[in-house]
Amino acid sequence: MVLAVSEDRQAARPGGEHTAAPRELRQRPRRLRRLPALRAMVRETALAPDDFIYPLFVTHGRGVRNPIASMPGIEQLSVDQLAAEARAVQLLGIPSVLLFGIPAEKDPVGVENFAADGIVQQAVRAIKDAAPELIVVTDVCLCEYTDHGHCGLLHHSDRETAHLHLEEGYVLNDATLEILVEVALSHARAGADIVAPSGMMDGMVAAIRAGLDGEGFTHMPIMSYAVKYASSFYGPFRDAAQGAPRFGDRKTHQMDPANVREALREAALDVEEGADFLMVKPALAYLDVIRRVHERYPEVPLAAYNVSGEYSMLKGAIANGWLKEDAIWETLLGMKRAGADLIITYHAKEAAAWLNQRGFAG
Repeated sequence: MVLAVSEDRQAARPGGEHTAAPRELRQRPRRLRRLPALRAMVRETALAPDDFIYPLFVTHGRGVRNPIASMPGIEQLSVDQLAAEARAVQLLGIPSVLLFGIPAEKDPVGVENFAADGIVQQAVRAIKDAAPELIVVTDVCLCEYTDHGHCGLLHHSDRETAHLHLEEGYVLNDATLEILVEVALSHARAGADIVAPSGMMDGMVAAIRAGLDGEGFTHMPIMSYAVKYASSFYGPFRDAAQGAPRFGDRKTHQMDPANVREALREAALDVEEGADFLMVKPALAYLDVIRRVHERYPEVPLAAYNVSGEYSMLKGAIANGWLKEDAIWETLLGMKRAGADLIITYHAKEAAAWLNQRGFAG
C-alpha cells in the first residue's frame, strides 16, 4: 500500500506548488481564495449600508435617551433627539428608519396611535424636517398603544356585539382593520413615506390600500409584515416598545413556526391585495422561508426583520468574548444570501460603519 504524503511534508519547488500533487487535480477552488482581492472579485453576495433599515423607538419627554437593558446599544429616544439621530443614520449611508412609538397613555383602542399629535406622528415630522431624504417607515399595529397589549380590538362576552362562539379576549379581525386604516392615514398625513402593517390581520393590506387611495395617498407604498411568526425571539423588543400582552399570546394571528406553505399563502394574499414590499419576521431561524418567498415572488422587494432576540444573542456573545464582531456581518450576509433585498436590523449603524471602514469584503 502506498500512503499519501501530507501536504506539509511534501517537497516544494522553489516558488511553486508541491511536487507530489496528483497530475489529474486540475480544479483547485482554493486558487480563488488565496488573496483578499481575489476573494472580493468572485464574491457572490455583498452587503452595503443601503441594504439596511434601522428601527427607532420614540417616547414622550425631552432629552430622553433611555437605554434598553435587554438590547445593548439601543435606546428609547424623545422626539427632540431624533434630528441628530436621523442625520447620523443618513451620514452612514443607511437610507431608511422604521418607527415604533411609546404612547403617553394606553387604552383599549389605542387612541394615541391615530392622533394627529401622537408620538409617531410627531416623530415623522421631526425626522422629515431634519433629514428630508431619509425614508421613514411607520409600524402600523395596536400592541404598543393598547392597555391589554394585543394587536387588535378584543372580543368581550358581556358586550351587545359579543359573538356566542368566540373566546373572551379573542382579537377581532374586521373591527381591527378599521383602526389600522385610521393609523395608516394619520401616518400618511404626518409625512411618512411607507406604512408597514404588522398585526397579521386578514385583509389588512387591502383595507389600508383602499383607505390610502380614498384619501389621495395612491403614491404611498405598503410594506407588509406578510409572514410574521409567533416567535420566542421578540422578547427584548417587547421591553423596548413596552408592548407585551398582559394575558395570553399572539398565536391566533401570528403564524406557527412549523409552517412554510402557509407563509407562501400569506405572501400571495398580500401581493394580491396590493403590497409593495413583503417581509419575513424573524429572519435567522427562518432563512428557508426567506428563500421560498423570494423564489415565489422575485419581482416584489423582500425585507427580512433581524429581530431583537437575534440581535441581543449576538451582542451578548460578543460582549462575553464568545464570538467576534465579524459574526454580525456573517449573520446579515446570510439573510441577504437567502434572498432578502432589505434587512431591518438593530445592527444597522454598527454594520454600516464597519462596511464603510472595511469595504464590502469579509
